[in-house]
Amino acid sequence: MGERKLKIAITGSEGLLGKEITNYLSKNHKVFKLDLELGHNLSDEKFVKNWFKKNKVDALVNCFALNDHVEPGEKRGTLFDVTLQSFSKFLEINLTTLFSVCREFARNNKKGAIVNFSATTGIVSARPDIYNGKHKHPAYSISKAGVINLTKFLATHLAPNIRVNCVAPGGAENNQDEEFLKKYAELTPLGRMMKKDELNELVEYLCSNKSSYITGAEFVVDGGWTIW
Repeated sequence: MGERKLKIAITGSEGLLGKEITNYLSKNHKVFKLDLELGHNLSDEKFVKNWFKKNKVDALVNCFALNDHVEPGEKRGTLFDVTLQSFSKFLEINLTTLFSVCREFARNNKKGAIVNFSATTGIVSARPDIYNGKHKHPAYSISKAGVINLTKFLATHLAPNIRVNCVAPGGAENNQDEEFLKKYAELTPLGRMMKKDELNELVEYLCSNKSSYITGAEFVVDGGWTIW
């Protein structure tokens, strides 16, 4: 007998990784897509409360986040260029909003699984040498470190009915220039960036009963980036 078909809510469903995960899980499960591009403002607590009250799901996958991608024509600065307003915004979206979404899932579902997304920069510092001496926004990394601890807190306080785990991926291929790809590969034991579909099976596993004895765990998927 095959694995039971699950109802899975995916936040950030239209992002680089979220779209891949959504398309993959939709093949065997009923997926509910939540994304700002679709008109869903997860930083609006009223919307979050109403949505989870009306939609019962078995699992929640949180792919949404505020990242610090630099748009074409823009220049990356250093920590001395960071505004406190931008610092606060990363914490608001990546931690406060994440807490809100997880809490409303737990409030409205007696059991289930949550999969949060951290990043390798939530484990080790972002490196200035791959940004030509410039700096990744410090609050992004700090917020992703907070996701790991939030996951552990929720796993402790929502057990045994709701399991909460965390995936910490390395950088994913997304049309970066050749110089950046080369630098990244040289710093990674597996010699390349992650392909955007390489998290699909892991996320499905963490949503399903196949991972029934796993909670509060952090799954690092980075080609070995953090072991050097």
